[in-house]
Amino acid sequence: MNQKLKSEETQKLIIQTAFEMFYHNGFNNTSVPDIMEETNLTKGAFYHHFKNKQDIGIKVIENILSKRIYNGFIAPLKENKTRKVPDLLLYVFTERIENFTEKEKALGCPANNMINEIGCSITAFRDPLRKLMDGWKDALIETIEIGKEKNEIKASVDSNSAATYLICSFEGARGIRKIYEDDALFNNYLKAVKEYIKSIS
Repeated sequence: MNQKLKSEETQKLIIQTAFEMFYHNGFNNTSVPDIMEETNLTKGAFYHHFKNKQDIGIKVIENILSKRIYNGFIAPLKENKTRKVPDLLLYVFTERIENFTEKEKALGCPANNMINEIGCSITAFRDPLRKLMDGWKDALIETIEIGKEKNEIKASVDSNSAATYLICSFEGARGIRKIYEDDALFNNYLKAVKEYIKSIS
């Protein structure tokens, strides 16, 4: 393996390991020595790639969290060729919850966890986290506008408000579900979001 490829693989290892540790333990409860131990890297090897934990956190947002949001919520909107907009919104905001693993139910949304834990306390994280959420919201607004043009969504619907509501209700349900041991909250959310999407159709 040439040196450049080895360096890239090491960076990916650090970022992926840090993501898993932040997700399980939280950003504040994960230290650089913890990450070094988990990756079996020396101090010199680690600091060759990253200056500090904040540097890693930004890369986790940009390289992992943004891809999760894109693949799970933005790509289905942009790549849709067959579903009507109300059906597409139902799919995006119910299919994932209905198929969450027990781990995903227990730990919640990794992006939302980071926003709640350190989104306000670490200024450097605000822009990448905002960019992540703005991309999701913009894709939703665009989709809802298409639905209005096709007469599949009511013309009176405020697309910005609808997009905000859908994201916040989804993330809120995921966050609150972490303190429960049953799926009653998810079931209530699913019923409510289905009724909301029906009401704007």
